[in-house]
Amino acid sequence: MSERAQNRNIEIFEHMPVAKAVRTMAVPTIMGQLIILLYSIADTFFVGRTNNPLMVAGASLVLPVFNICTSLAGISGVGGSAQVSRLMGEKDPEGARRVSSFSLWFALLIGLAFALGVLLFMDPLMRLLGARADVLDYSKAYAMCVIVFGGIPTVMANVMANLLRSTGESKKAGFGIMLGGLINIALDPLFMFVLFPKGMEIVGAGAATCVSNCISCIYFIMMIRSIGSGSVIRMYSPFVLPRADHLRKVFSVGVVSSIAGFLFDLDYMVIQRLMAGYGDIPVAAIGIVLKAERLPLNIGVGICQGMVPIIAYNFSAKNYRRMNDTINYSRRLGIVCALISILMYELFSPYIMRFFINDAQTVALGTDFLRARSLATVLMFLSFFHVHLFNSYGRGREAFFLGVMRWLAFNIPMLFLLHHIFGMYGIVWSQLAADILTVTLSVIVYRNYMEKHHMYA
Repeated sequence: MSERAQNRNIEIFEHMPVAKAVRTMAVPTIMGQLIILLYSIADTFFVGRTNNPLMVAGASLVLPVFNICTSLAGISGVGGSAQVSRLMGEKDPEGARRVSSFSLWFALLIGLAFALGVLLFMDPLMRLLGARADVLDYSKAYAMCVIVFGGIPTVMANVMANLLRSTGESKKAGFGIMLGGLINIALDPLFMFVLFPKGMEIVGAGAATCVSNCISCIYFIMMIRSIGSGSVIRMYSPFVLPRADHLRKVFSVGVVSSIAGFLFDLDYMVIQRLMAGYGDIPVAAIGIVLKAERLPLNIGVGICQGMVPIIAYNFSAKNYRRMNDTINYSRRLGIVCALISILMYELFSPYIMRFFINDAQTVALGTDFLRARSLATVLMFLSFFHVHLFNSYGRGREAFFLGVMRWLAFNIPMLFLLHHIFGMYGIVWSQLAADILTVTLSVIVYRNYMEKHHMYA
């Protein structure tokens, strides 16, 4: 990395006006997150063009498993990148290099292990998710492409994007994510309707996702190599490890992030499993809704991922005024985006559903589902916003507590409770009820932590 590039990145962390710094880091990340959403939606959209709800249901059932694959990348991606930013704030570049090297090797191991696990236990896993006989072959074919063959490049690309972002290279990270997404969108119709025969459209969609993630992974490798020896992103021998205290920080944040991602997807699995009791049409409808509702969530994640390196750097540098200004600006930005999205979903839900599929019953159910779940958008943003803050501080314990309470104490029990009382629509309304409790707890825990450590500037 050239001295000029290093100075530019330090300028973002230390001196640039907070609003501009957050936008500089967050906008490329948001764009990348939106492209992730688009190519996730693209598979559902193009599969929906077949007007085959069974095929849509098959792809939808694999979504939580694919998301688990990416959440596992958080062990070294989120944990490693946050530690790299903190070490940069402490002016310890060699420590940052060792952490980044460990993160890359660990990601490779995770991606390989997950892909093999899904391959070996494919049938029982798909059945556990609620795949009936007429959906099973579709879900297995899709999972084979996007997870078994695509698991390693997916995990590696995610981790490399996080590491680039941790050093201030948000534009390079965002472009790599966008590149993979745009290629996926372009390849979907080609693979589904030209290269693969009729009836195998879902295989074409999965193959397009796999190829695009491979290309994205190759791009990130090239970018890291082009930055040069001055960068803190390095890949030493796998036996060159970080200091024990640095390694503990990586895992204290990374494992928590991965568990939170797993519990998020477990929640989706429970939703789909409960909905499967009402037939394939409700499964197809909720599958589309769970993708469509991710627009504001991905924007919120982009804001949080953009703010984390700035907050982590200034936390380590003990510049609490700049840290808190970054927090306050990011929170306001996320809430505004969430409110706009609620209005959009309430007005345009029927059109959004018809964008994916023309089956009248699926559209009608999905419209009701989407309008109800969208009301929780602001609360959902604030829930993971607080977890990202604790990740920035290297406080895995607090992040773990909030994540476990959100999913295991509030969300999943609320799903079963409201499903028992209200049936199918209780499944849909559970998110709003659970996140009211989650945000209340998050605010209390966060304020207590800040006051205890005198971090209000």
